[in-house]
Amino acid sequence: MSGPLPVPELLDAWYLWAKWISSKDRDEAEGEGLTGWFEFNWVVEDEPELAWQAILEAIEQPRMQAYLGLLAAAPLEDLLSLHGPAFIDRVEECARTDPTFAWVLGGVWQYTMPESIWERVQAVRNTDGWDSVAATNPPLP
Repeated sequence: MSGPLPVPELLDAWYLWAKWISSKDRDEAEGEGLTGWFEFNWVVEDEPELAWQAILEAIEQPRMQAYLGLLAAAPLEDLLSLHGPAFIDRVEECARTDPTFAWVLGGVWQYTMPESIWERVQAVRNTDGWDSVAATNPPLP
């Protein structure tokens, strides 16, 4: 594989995938050409600093608001599971200063996250609404 996509292109590809996967009447054939999930997954694994930048940028983009649950459940959760010690200080700071980030963090599960990282995530996340089906949009600050 060549190098990672720049953040804007990565987010464009992931957005198209998120929009497709979230569609109730999606055409499975259309999904075959969408590489956004794979690209973001690769960046999380191999280029975690780039993934962090992309996650922060995605949270700021209005077009991504409907897909923040997907962002929590995959890129952010995987970043913390794979690279938690390198990012937990930044995650805590963002959660304390950005209500939207704290809410997105509320959708993260422990997965393979070390217990020490998971405890710190739990201390700063906002889980309001995540236990209901309607958890699609973050609360307004």
